[in-house]
Amino acid sequence: MAREKTIYTCTECGGTSAKWLGRCPACGAWNTLVEGPADVSAAGASKNRFQALAKSQPVATLSEIEAGDVARTPTGIEELDRVLGGGIVAGGVVLIGGDPGIGKSTLLLQAVDALSQQMLVLYVTGEESGAQVALRARRLGLEGARVRVLAEINLEKILATVEAERPAFCVIDSIQTLYSEQLTSAPGSVAQVRECAAHLTRSAKGGGTSIVLVGHVTKEGALAGPRVLEHMVDTVLYFEGDTHSSFRLVRAIKNRFGAVNEIGVFAMTEKGLKGVANPSAIFLSTHGEPVPGSCVLVTLEGTRPLLVEIQALVDAGGPSPRRLSVGLDRDRLAMLLAVLHRHAGVSCMDQDVFVNAVGGVRISEPAADLAVLLAIHSSLRGKPLPRGFIAFGEVGLAGEVRPAPRGQERLKEAAKLGFSVAVVPRANLPKKPIEGLSIHPVERIEEAIQVLRGLD
Repeated sequence: MAREKTIYTCTECGGTSAKWLGRCPACGAWNTLVEGPADVSAAGASKNRFQALAKSQPVATLSEIEAGDVARTPTGIEELDRVLGGGIVAGGVVLIGGDPGIGKSTLLLQAVDALSQQMLVLYVTGEESGAQVALRARRLGLEGARVRVLAEINLEKILATVEAERPAFCVIDSIQTLYSEQLTSAPGSVAQVRECAAHLTRSAKGGGTSIVLVGHVTKEGALAGPRVLEHMVDTVLYFEGDTHSSFRLVRAIKNRFGAVNEIGVFAMTEKGLKGVANPSAIFLSTHGEPVPGSCVLVTLEGTRPLLVEIQALVDAGGPSPRRLSVGLDRDRLAMLLAVLHRHAGVSCMDQDVFVNAVGGVRISEPAADLAVLLAIHSSLRGKPLPRGFIAFGEVGLAGEVRPAPRGQERLKEAAKLGFSVAVVPRANLPKKPIEGLSIHPVERIEEAIQVLRGLD
């Protein structure tokens, strides 16, 4: 019996190789080639995939092209609209990913039900039966009188249904379950995910249907399948947060129609996901009295300033002290500890240092540096920071405290929530005083330490 021909496909870019290689010849990624059956019709499918996604237009001068605002339709869920940039766009394709059970299908079912009051909608489920979707809708208290549901995983049948129904909004749950008859590989393979997404994107652009694709994630938290999937779509959203917590964060990683790094904050309830009106409240612990090792940071998530509590615990370590951070970059923590020792004379070489961002939020901006260092210093001394204290600012290797973008908005948000003392970079000192907020500008980390000692 003839041996079935196999081919190796890169999970990052979708490139192929006749034999296994440690490094992908197309994108250079290591250990990403996966063996699978060779697709006899892959060449023809690839040719179709690279057809124009919209009607071809003649070459035009950029200044002569009419640029109109993109019309948006609100979903009825305020936090989701914020992440999307105001609502859904006709012909737009959204990819949303997250851990299993975090609430992707729940949120989209709520959005479909809300949008069904003003437009034709279609919910395509490949992982559940129609009865299971109906059961979830009843549990969430959704009427679903105008929601059309299709339980199907065959791409050609789905495209035919979209062509017949002509919905304005369509959810595909999920892209990894679909397969095309043009390919012989199994559903979820790199080739199937890439081809199905390409056909759905072309259908959205050509017919004006707004499509949302649900994507699985790997154990590292990245979307499963080729990275080209993220380049095809207009918007990429990620669910963040612990499945054991009642709060969920939806972050925009890419958005051709709005700002990136916007976040929407939701609370998981018996009736589904509900938007949180004051998200800063969930990231602040409710201490009766100030405790050592706690410092409040004003961080920016897209256009929204958020107050997040940074907690630090410094404890006796040993010959190999541990450095552990949750929600913050571990390598940056090691760098900040070296700056604290070199320029402020505060040593943690023989101490275990643990840093945590409360509420499960992930902070990537360097403006968190100053708050992290002040929380570590507070824990090491065993003395709490003053009540109503906030801090933000980037710390450089030379010990300087650099300004953070949109500092005045951060300070106004803190003052609005009742905070009264702030240590900020000197360049972020507002020209006019902010009522109720005492601001201490600093240029170096040692100045910030001196300010704290003066506030004791």
